[in-house]
Amino acid sequence: MHLEFTSEHHKSDGVIERRFTLDGIPGILWTPASASPSAPVPLILLGHPGGIEQMHPRLAGRAVRAAADGFASLTIELPGTGDRPPVPVTEEARADLRRTLAAGDPVGPDLVDRLVLPLVDGAVPEWRSAVDAALALPEIGGPVAYSGGFISIGVRLALAEPRVVAAGLFAGSYIPAVILEEARRVTIPLHVLLQWDDEGNDRQAALDLFDAFGSAEKTLQANLGGHRGVPAFAGEDAARFFARHLR
Repeated sequence: MHLEFTSEHHKSDGVIERRFTLDGIPGILWTPASASPSAPVPLILLGHPGGIEQMHPRLAGRAVRAAADGFASLTIELPGTGDRPPVPVTEEARADLRRTLAAGDPVGPDLVDRLVLPLVDGAVPEWRSAVDAALALPEIGGPVAYSGGFISIGVRLALAEPRVVAAGLFAGSYIPAVILEEARRVTIPLHVLLQWDDEGNDRQAALDLFDAFGSAEKTLQANLGGHRGVPAFAGEDAARFFARHLR
């Protein structure tokens, strides 16, 4: 896949933010001032739930924090989100999910599969191509880590991409059975963040997934509060995790 930079912005903290397209997929690369061909830096892949324009302030904040530790950060738009064309099977599954929740009915495994697996199947190859393109840049040298976003994408990428040496995951529910099985074969170090009172996630499903991971080093950080109640220190804990495994 071909990466083409479309804009460059030098931030006041020395971070360079470059927007790009990867065969039509929008993305953003942030690099610290220290990055150069003579001193290439590790890379963190910044996951998100979709819509990089809406998510930009939070993504940029995470990237600036990573740059302070000497790491580049990269994100790409997910299939069917932002300005990318909709994915009909995903749109249909989301409509079915809304009807199911409105009726107060349980979300069955077939709906979970239709909701999650097409996104995972589409996104993970694109993330791997983004890694290819980023590591071809002289100022990016690896290793690579994955941070945040849909946890099922993180599980599949941790299993499928050998260049990803560590992952920080945001716990979520709607976990397909095949993803739970794949988690048993994930062996890289993991840092999993769980909001204990998250109104949109099934706590037990998140705990079951954490238990399934095959990693010898896996940490679960559980904090009281809802989805938007993540404490500031949780970000610092995640940053220390990446520093341990990328330096």
